[in-house]
Amino acid sequence: MRTLSVPGLATTLAVSTLLVAQTQPPQKKSDAEQDLPPSISVNVDVVNILAAVRDKRGGLVPNLEQKDFSVFEDGKLQTIKYFSRETDLPLTIGMLVDTSGSQRNLIDIERNAASAFFSEVLHKKDEAFLIQFGEEAELLQDYTSAPRLLNQALNQLRPSSGVGGLGPGPVPTVGGPRGTVLYDAIYLAADDKLKGEVGRKVIVVITDGVDEGSRLTINQAIEAAQKSDAVIYSIEYSDPRAYGGMFNFGGNAGDGYLHKMSDETGGHVYRVDNRHPLDSVFKELQDEMRSQYSIGYTPINDVKDGSYRKLEIKVASREMKVQARKGYYAIKPESR
Repeated sequence: MRTLSVPGLATTLAVSTLLVAQTQPPQKKSDAEQDLPPSISVNVDVVNILAAVRDKRGGLVPNLEQKDFSVFEDGKLQTIKYFSRETDLPLTIGMLVDTSGSQRNLIDIERNAASAFFSEVLHKKDEAFLIQFGEEAELLQDYTSAPRLLNQALNQLRPSSGVGGLGPGPVPTVGGPRGTVLYDAIYLAADDKLKGEVGRKVIVVITDGVDEGSRLTINQAIEAAQKSDAVIYSIEYSDPRAYGGMFNFGGNAGDGYLHKMSDETGGHVYRVDNRHPLDSVFKELQDEMRSQYSIGYTPINDVKDGSYRKLEIKVASREMKVQARKGYYAIKPESR
């Protein structure tokens, strides 16, 4: 059993023993690496931004050009060096599914919609991994480009429950009560799985947004995503029955936290409701990921001191809104 640990904490991401033999090695496949196109992400002096642009009605705007964008770092205008639309950079998706008790009635719907999503969105050079989280976070499928393996892992989704006695299952966490370790799961996906990857990196999390028992804070989860250049897309999916009808479709107690994580990393919050089912949400998410602008620039301030730099991306039209991460950490790259 291989575990991925939060530094200094007892929380672990447990890999199901049954699935280890079916998963890919921790490193991405060499043939996929050999096929990668030239990527600005490998240039440590370039800051890369993935941006989506929406009109005043919320629709995606896919036909802008480099001249339409301006990039500011800490208030200073930067010179854009690289620009592309609907980029061909490889896409790495971390799918995180909330299987806590409040979601048990939704798992079958999540499984079917996610299966169709993977079949549609994964192209030749793309890869994905699957994590379920409740009382613990568990890696069900490591990196793969095969929808078949992801479907097999989706079939392993099950409601989270406490671990008692001896036997297979997640490694229990030492400490206080656990319920839905949302922030821990996002941190582990970003820091342990996505940090060393190149290309476009996306975390898709299906949850009601309520965290109970994470050892890490929402700010630590966001920082890990920013440091790994990962965009968080939140799919807010709630079962009112799980809360005695307290939550209604259209909003719940976790809504603000999901917006914070997605807004800070350049993602978007999609809400499932009676008129907007999960399969439609996945279709919109697929359209957005294929309608992004890739922007790269060499910062005027080239000091790698680990500080946080604020980003602002503007477009010429005031009727359009740019969706991109709010900043990045100027970290000195690790020697290899």
